[in-house]
Amino acid sequence: MTRRRKLPAVVAFGGGHGLAASLSALRRVTDRLTAIVTVADDGGSSGRIRSELNCLPPGDLRMALAALCGDDESGRTWADVLQYRFESVGPLGDHAIGNLLIAGLWERLGDPVAGLDMVARLLGAKGRVLPMASVPLDITAEVLGLDSERPDEISVVRGQARVAKTSGEVCSVQLTPFDPPACPESVQAVLEADWIILGPGSWFTSVIPHLLVPDLARAIYGTSGRRILTLNLEPAGETAGFSAAKHIELLSEHAPDLRLDVVLIDAQFALDDPHLVARAEALGAELVVADLAARDGSPRHDPLRLASAYAEIMGVDGSL
Repeated sequence: MTRRRKLPAVVAFGGGHGLAASLSALRRVTDRLTAIVTVADDGGSSGRIRSELNCLPPGDLRMALAALCGDDESGRTWADVLQYRFESVGPLGDHAIGNLLIAGLWERLGDPVAGLDMVARLLGAKGRVLPMASVPLDITAEVLGLDSERPDEISVVRGQARVAKTSGEVCSVQLTPFDPPACPESVQAVLEADWIILGPGSWFTSVIPHLLVPDLARAIYGTSGRRILTLNLEPAGETAGFSAAKHIELLSEHAPDLRLDVVLIDAQFALDDPHLVARAEALGAELVVADLAARDGSPRHDPLRLASAYAEIMGVDGSL
């Protein structure tokens, strides 16, 4: 009887659609998967729940759980239920069912991690979802050119929702509180990981914030696991017009001690960027270029293509 090779322990960081794309790929590569999720959302359903219940914003955590649902009928059904939003002009309008479920379990159990683990068991999720910090966070950004009459002036924008939609050029971000407590289970998962993955996602509000939680950042720097940076398919939103090299530079500016092993990028985004290889090598990384985009031409990562790239980088044969 042939013994099955143990699959790698992988930790993926991020929030929102970027992390969901990464998780949809990674659950095809390993059965030892942990998502560590940003907790700074202050808009929409998450912001309302956060404000009313004084709890972590559940939205990005919900999306990560939905992405870890299986491809069978039960998994797809549960993912749809989690993501469904009430259509109402009343207080329930635009609340996602999954947000209310998660928040209700947190209030009942008094423990965010226990609540998330219970939802994961209910869904049959193929991995674990954890918050990056034990308290809700706020993002503050320095933004250039917000005032068209003073294009060289730096303004301060507060709040994740406002930073994500700002019309100016985001230069840097920081968290409030400045030294937030990391979720202990998240730190432990990083230290035990074979691979950790940063990105893809909104650079200033989903990717960089993980490196601004001191205990979590120290775990990322000190882990014996290897580190992959997955770049977005194209510059958009907070980093519209930025080159791939600029994305890496911004990461380095916010986390000078960060070292990487691999920078993974879609072939189209890598084109005509003369500084890309040098930026990756400056952080100790090998640049891996692959076709990662969805076949329909939309700016989305194709889960199977991304899974194939991760499996090759990690030396995993086949997929789950």
